[in-house]
Formats: sequence, C-alpha cells, structure tokens
Amino acid sequence: MALAMPIGNKSTSYPSGSLGFTYIGLLIFIAISGIALAGVGIVWHQDAQREREKELLFIGEEFRNAIGSYYENSPTATKQFPQNIEQLLLDDRFPTTKRHLRKLYKDPITQSKTWGLEIEQGHIIGLYSLSAQKPIKKYGFPTQYDGFGQADKYTQWKFVYLPGSNPANVVSQNDAS
Repeated sequence: MALAMPIGNKSTSYPSGSLGFTYIGLLIFIAISGIALAGVGIVWHQDAQREREKELLFIGEEFRNAIGSYYENSPTATKQFPQNIEQLLLDDRFPTTKRHLRKLYKDPITQSKTWGLEIEQGHIIGLYSLSAQKPIKKYGFPTQYDGFGQADKYTQWKFVYLPGSNPANVVSQNDAS
C-alpha cells in the first residue's frame, strides 16, 4: 500500500510580510557600514596629509639651514650660495670635504627627489615642493614661514635662506665640531 506523502512541510508557515526582512536589514547594515568607512577614509587621508606637511616643513628647514651653512661658511671673503643641491652633500671648496646636508631628502608630498629651486644669479637660495595640491595647514607656522598660511598650493611654500634672516638656525663650521 502506497501512501501519498506531501512534498514540503506545510506546518512551517511564515507570518505575512516577514519574507525578505533579513535581506532588507542586511542591505541597511551594509549601507551604514559603507558611509562610516567613507568617513574614516576621509579622516585618514587628512591625517596622512597633515603628517606629510609636518615632514615637508622639517625637510624644507633642513635644506634652508644647509643652504645657510654653505653660504655662511664660504672659505673666501665673498660668500656664495651653492650652484646645485649636490654641493650641500659634498662641499669641495675646503681641503677636507664638508657636509651641510646628510642626505638628499625626498619631497614628502610628491614622493620624488626632484624639487623646485629658487635661483638667484645662477645660485640656489632655496627650494620648494613641486606639488600643486592645496595645503591643509593654515596656522601655527614658525615665524620665518608666516606667509605659508596664505598659500593655495605647496609650490608657494618656499624654503629660502636670506643672509641675516635667521642666523640662529644656521650652524657655522666653527660651532659644529
């Protein structure tokens, strides 16, 4: 004798309107998570840019001080600025090699070793980043860089040594032993 067995379990029934509720809840959760992650991404990007700005200020000051050291410690009565950046690394104007800069730093904004150079009469008096990106920092610069707050792009952050402008930051060869 063969009994007819019903296919499926008719005793399991879902309340009316509950089908798809979990799916909609999951979609809402994914949307909220996406919005939160986008916000975190923006904050992370700004924090990373602020760190690169701090690094640019440090490196720019290192170059400015090196240019000042090169100029102030000229072996002749006529002081000179370097003609190229490599002269800051190996100053061969002396019987023994002098180093005004330990290494050639990368631009932290562009991640390149290529810098914009401020040239006066064929000599380097300063440098700047080649990035046209807009800076975040607008306040709290050291005195010699007060004008950086009005800059629209990093190319306007110029690290220039002007003789007598800030001699406290320049270490003479007599002081560096």
